[in-house]
Amino acid sequence: MLELHLMPLLLTFYSDDFTGSTDALEQLTLAGIRTALFIEPPTLTQLKKIPGLQAIGVAGKTRALAPEAMERELKPALLALKKLKPRHVHYKVCSTFDSAPHIGSIGRVMDLAAKIFPAQFIPLLVAAPALGRYTVFGQHFARYGIGSTGAIHRLDRHPSISKHPITPMMEADLRLHLANQTKKRVALFDILNLAVPAKEARTALKLLLAAKPDVVLFDALSAEHLALIGGLIDDYASVRRPLFSVGSSGIEMALAAAWNKKRLARTLAPPAKQILVGSGSCSPVTSGQIAWALKHDFVEVPLNAMALANTKTAAAEIQRATAAAATFLQDNRNVIVHSTKSGSNKRITTKLKGHTAEVLGSALGQVLRGAVEQSDVHRICIAGGDTSSYAARAMGIEALEMIAPLTPGAPLCRAQAPGSPVDGCEVVFKGGQVGTENHFEIVKNGKPPA
Repeated sequence: MLELHLMPLLLTFYSDDFTGSTDALEQLTLAGIRTALFIEPPTLTQLKKIPGLQAIGVAGKTRALAPEAMERELKPALLALKKLKPRHVHYKVCSTFDSAPHIGSIGRVMDLAAKIFPAQFIPLLVAAPALGRYTVFGQHFARYGIGSTGAIHRLDRHPSISKHPITPMMEADLRLHLANQTKKRVALFDILNLAVPAKEARTALKLLLAAKPDVVLFDALSAEHLALIGGLIDDYASVRRPLFSVGSSGIEMALAAAWNKKRLARTLAPPAKQILVGSGSCSPVTSGQIAWALKHDFVEVPLNAMALANTKTAAAEIQRATAAAATFLQDNRNVIVHSTKSGSNKRITTKLKGHTAEVLGSALGQVLRGAVEQSDVHRICIAGGDTSSYAARAMGIEALEMIAPLTPGAPLCRAQAPGSPVDGCEVVFKGGQVGTENHFEIVKNGKPPA
């Protein structure tokens, strides 16, 4: 059995996309918890390559799947993670709770997981104050851009998140949003219960659980709140009965604070001679970053999304873009390959009928892999939550370990990609909302913003 070859695991997690999984990887690593991130539940051979692991993550793709496909993808992964005998199993979602009844359904995940992990309740913690994500009386708020000084908006009034082309967030009350996806009863552990000593908070949680809710949503506004929540939910976890939770990387932040692990000193990565960026993001934050980069010594290779959507022209378009990117890289330029830089294209989403992320992400990954193979570039940045999981798979990536923090939620990692030119490369996975205007320059320089 795998567990005989492992240290006792504090936590395993499955992330609904790749960019979100590196966020959780970063929080655990910075907390002094050795963590590795895998594309699929790891084999014994893969685990032997990384001794001393205390946490294991799987970078999934369920955020872009319909409920039935989600269940087919997720069930074997959760069963595999359970066999590793961790204290906690976390389903990691975006801190903006991107989901809908027809795609990326978090409610469907809870329905499935409750059968695999029988427990008194499922903790739900979406707030991540370090990323500008807050929950107050069940209402969720998000800063415009992670790692920026953007304004904080209620989720249903957020200028980007409320207009997402696939899963627009039209409801800020997470309980109401979730009610469209599951019949599970959701109780709220509100901000007032976090303003009392830990002993009183434990009593409040016991009283709440006496009504036998299926899910408990936790408010949070600060790191201190997370530390209290981490202690509360850790009381209900054990190796014999692992606790399944749902939430942002706030779960990792909360548990790490409760475990009081010695945090690692922040390290800096050296600058890279050049970088290769691949973007499938339609976020206006990423669009602004591309625009800034093109004014500061980056060049672009736009992908023809309509050509990629047609099976007769896709291969030729991938070949064209790969050759163009490789030529720029051979000329020592910083290159951005993107499927869009001006928002979503309704013609594409209509034509691909729910497969937009898979088609565009896979094509983007093939272009990046081919460009790396024909050049000396060693640092790559991939932008876009929905498309990132498919891009990573097309690049041949099997596992990641964090090298250094850059922007919150998007650390610099080392890729394991056996048989691929990407093997050993430094990679950053960035969600659409992540980063300041000069994010790609930060990735190139290896220096976090002041």
